[in-house]
Parts: sequence; structure tokens; C-alpha cells
Amino acid sequence: MGEFSEKVFAVVREVPRGKVASYGQVARLVGAPRSARYVGYALHANPDPGAEVNNIPCHRIVFKDGGLCKGYAFGGAHVQREMLKEEGVTFADDEHVDMDACQWDGHGVDADGGDLPLAPPADFDWERELGD
Repeated sequence: MGEFSEKVFAVVREVPRGKVASYGQVARLVGAPRSARYVGYALHANPDPGAEVNNIPCHRIVFKDGGLCKGYAFGGAHVQREMLKEEGVTFADDEHVDMDACQWDGHGVDADGGDLPLAPPADFDWERELGD
């Protein structure tokens, strides 16, 4: 895996059980705004998916509107939904996570000894990046 993918995996490992992050949110946290699609590519090649401590919990990454990934690489949207429900994530409807209740705030990111930002950049506009 390349450096970008490793940074993505490090951030995704920080998303706690019961919370989700958007592809764009992960992109911003790795210092690559506007690279949400590349976050998706990296996660599609996830070498260690799952919800255990050392896994990369890519099922916790959703679209900015809370939408599940129909092409979820490890079983489809129904598998992603079931994994999230098991972790206590709530849903606005059958295909969308309740982002108001479950979106991770990004705090606590400190992978690889501080290579990554601890929070979104100062100019991060939550409304623009993560809003409807």
C-alpha cells in the first residue's frame, strides 16, 4: 500500500464503534481535501476489514449524507448496515445513517506518532464539507 492509503487506514482505525465518518471527512483529516474518491479507492483495497481492534473498520465510512455504499467491497450495503447496527449506529432510514447522532467529530486522530492532524484544519467548514 502507498503512503496515502496508509494514512487513510490510520484515520479509519480511529473512528470509534458507534460512530461513522464520511469519505470527505477522512480525506480532510489526512490532509488531502477533495480526495474523497481516493479514500474510497484505498478502502476498497483494505487488506484487513472488520471491527476488531487491529482491523481497518471501513464499514464506518459513509457518504456525507449518511448514505451507505451500495458497492461496499465486503458484501454490499446490507452487510455494511448490519455491521453498523451491531455497533449501535442509528439510521434515519433504511439507507442513511443518522449523521446528527452518529458522525464522528474527528478528535483523537494521532496515528503514527503525530503524522496526521489532530483535528480538521482551521479553515474546515463543516457545513460546506459535510452538510446536506
